[in-house]
Amino acid sequence: MMSAAGDYVILLHGMGRTAMSMHRLAAALRSAGYQPVNRSYPSRRRKIHDLSEQYLRGLIRRHCPDPTRKIHFVTHSLGGIIVRYYLRDQRPENLGRIVMLCPPNQGSPLSDYYARNPLMRIAAGRAIAELGTDPASLPKALGPVDYEVGIIAGDRSLNPFLARHIAGSSDGKVSVASAELEGMRDFLVIHKSHTWIMYSQAVIEQILCFLSDGRFRS
Repeated sequence: MMSAAGDYVILLHGMGRTAMSMHRLAAALRSAGYQPVNRSYPSRRRKIHDLSEQYLRGLIRRHCPDPTRKIHFVTHSLGGIIVRYYLRDQRPENLGRIVMLCPPNQGSPLSDYYARNPLMRIAAGRAIAELGTDPASLPKALGPVDYEVGIIAGDRSLNPFLARHIAGSSDGKVSVASAELEGMRDFLVIHKSHTWIMYSQAVIEQILCFLSDGRFRS
């Protein structure tokens, strides 16, 4: 078991969201003894490379100054891909554990759909074009992980129109299969939707469990 002991936890919200979507989780982390770092970022206006290099790197530098404390990450959707991109070349020596909620680790068919629809592509933002299911897409090109990652996927859709573009069980935007990642430490499916999964008390408890123990509670 890993003690919180003031460790940092960087929270990265999903596409089109703000730090408010992670506010409840940040409060739970603070109560558990962590130092949550929860900031909004321009998820629709920048590509993943820019969000990693210009936003995430600066966030770590400004808010995680103590090298004796671990730096954990909890991400939602696009946030997981940003962290994978960053850690590919810039892994901190004090890296802790990572929990990803609904990450499109194998790409998302919705990205393919938006790419064919100019209006949808504009509405979704610049990063959406990088999240396709093509073998050369950015999420697939990042490859497996060799650090501690726990993934929570949802299997409840609140949007039948979007869900019909996704094969198999999904949260309405990312399929359960697409959330999986080679090298992950643990994987959990919960009956929640993509939009609201981070508000679930059961999900928050599982996040705290993985950050502490490196495993979800069975």
